[in-house]
Amino acid sequence: QVQLVESGGGLVQPGGSLRLSCAASGSIFSIYAMGWYRQAPGKQRELVATISFSAVAEYAESVKGRFTISRDNAKNTVYLQMNSLKPEDTAVYYCNADRVRQRLGSASYEYWGRGTQVTVSS
Repeated sequence: QVQLVESGGGLVQPGGSLRLSCAASGSIFSIYAMGWYRQAPGKQRELVATISFSAVAEYAESVKGRFTISRDNAKNTVYLQMNSLKPEDTAVYYCNADRVRQRLGSASYEYWGRGTQVTVSS
């Protein structure tokens, strides 16, 4: 069983910064990609950023230049540094781990965290 646990959310003023962390635990051999998605009230869940095992990162247009994703493969942990936050960044942020293998050659699965609330408001 694999679990993802997010931390670092909270309330911040516009223009402020937050750093989210997500640690994957359990029996893990490899994780192809890790990422962050968000869902605002009344909206669909959307991609924020993803990063591959080899550190190739992709970002939503709305966060380019403001957010930075990184990962520590040895710790199975992904981070999201969020700067210049705007009220429209308010959402529940979910961690994602894609193509997780528990053994060499085993089937791969996708996992989600429970989410952490980020609120940007004055």
